Amino acid sequence: MGDTHINSNKVKSILKILDELYPDPQCSLNFENPLQLMVATILSAQCTDERVNIVTPALFDKYRSAQDFARAPLDELEQDIKSTGFYHNKATAIRESAKIISERFDGEVPRDMETLVGLPGVGRKTANVILGNAFGIPGIAVDTHVSRVSVRLGLTRAKDPNKIERDLSALLEKSIWVKFSHQLIQHGRRICTAKKPRCSICLLQPHCDYGMDQATAKF
Repeated sequence: MGDTHINSNKVKSILKILDELYPDPQCSLNFENPLQLMVATILSAQCTDERVNIVTPALFDKYRSAQDFARAPLDELEQDIKSTGFYHNKATAIRESAKIISERFDGEVPRDMETLVGLPGVGRKTANVILGNAFGIPGIAVDTHVSRVSVRLGLTRAKDPNKIERDLSALLEKSIWVKFSHQLIQHGRRICTAKKPRCSICLLQPHCDYGMDQATAKF
């Protein structure tokens, strides 16, 4: 269960405002199939989605299947993704995951959490991104934005992403998990930024633990 101190009216108010601000949030990574989304999400670690979307068109044109990625020379794949950073680890993870998918799953990305997190470079966040956006299977992908915003709002006290996921899952209807993740990501990018959150113009401030603390500190 989620934290019992959280008022259900607070959650409803937050959800209503998020729906007004971000009525149709979408995954910001460009992809056409589950394999492409898996690769793009691996590349997005410690990198902006904008940069990933610059790299992936040529990448996906060059490597069209799991087998293509599995067969890629490591040094060549590294060069193809170099601008996303940490390219050696990412290239290794992509190639090894693609090899497993090609050999064990007939080239098709698995559709369940347990199998996905067994792939190199795929943790729960990446798996939830794939399941939610490629297969329509509900999940809350806890990235840095979701973690930061949910803690500031007071929806969780946890620091660990897995615990944050459990807390949020207990608070929210399963049908909105994917949408909620995208809404918090967009809000984290636009308003509730890491270094200088724009609390003074944030419509969520009256329902936000961090925002109310900031407002009180001014008096």
